[in-house]
Amino acid sequence: MNRSERKSGIFVAPGDLLGVIEEFTPGPGTYVEHGTIHSKITGRTLLDMLNKKVSVYPLVRVASVPQIGSMVSGQVLDMKGKKAVLRITQIGQRSLSGFFTGILHISEASAGYVDTMSSVCKTGDIMRAKVISDKNRTFYLSTTEKDLGVIHALCSRCGHSLQQGKRGMQCSRCGNIERRKVSADYGKGAAYEEEK
Repeated sequence: MNRSERKSGIFVAPGDLLGVIEEFTPGPGTYVEHGTIHSKITGRTLLDMLNKKVSVYPLVRVASVPQIGSMVSGQVLDMKGKKAVLRITQIGQRSLSGFFTGILHISEASAGYVDTMSSVCKTGDIMRAKVISDKNRTFYLSTTEKDLGVIHALCSRCGHSLQQGKRGMQCSRCGNIERRKVSADYGKGAAYEEEK
């Protein structure tokens, strides 16, 4: 970028020269090579002349993909032995246009001992979990922390929403009592509000 082009909003591609480090501080979307600042992405420049900082902001929003450490939410699709298969539809607070599949193994379901996966969750439950591995492009999940686990559950007998009770999860319609590994904020999420 020559002196006459030094303004915000210039279209740049990866590798385009933006300035030198004696003149600007590199910001998001940039990298430094041999004392010169280049665009890391395709986007538009943003020059902060007050702080002498140059940044590049993408033209297109990057697709969200769960990373190790990401908090995700999704619905339990299936239970197979010591595993539950989740359809991940949300990363953090951001809803996805598609979905990813996550695996929750019984050893990562709770901080304490769990004898069966059915005492952790059931098919149809909405869960919040943490991504602990993405080996072989499969997202392995954990719900051992207290704010992770089932955030909305339905009765296995009648399909009504379960409420947290003294003896476990209880259905207010048929009285059925079930066990789940629930999050600390069970029943306070958007999924719960929609069902009411």
